[in-house]
Amino acid sequence: MTQLFLTVLLQSQPSPLGSFLPFILLILVLYFFMIRPQVKKQKEESKFAESIVKGMRVVTASGIHGKVHEVGDHYLIIESENSRLKINRNSVSKELSQVYNDLNAPILGNKKDETEEVKKK
Repeated sequence: MTQLFLTVLLQSQPSPLGSFLPFILLILVLYFFMIRPQVKKQKEESKFAESIVKGMRVVTASGIHGKVHEVGDHYLIIESENSRLKINRNSVSKELSQVYNDLNAPILGNKKDETEEVKKK
């Protein structure tokens, strides 16, 4: 009886699901750690590009700092030093613009800082 059981056990083939399981797990890991965060970041960037208004200080992906002078459907005209540049709306970097605005908040006159100073007095 045990001999028969051992021969049946040794002759059985592995299931096809077992051989594809590592590939399925790899695809799931790639999706959750690489693809999904990138799609989320692209959505945030496009939302930021749509929310740009005149007078906003921005930084382009190439590193040009400026103030938005005019807003069009697919373009922006920014003022930088004594020049005006027409750029694509998608070339404005969300992260760089936020860092630039956070660093220059006291210089630009952030209202939050002003109200905190008044409360301290």
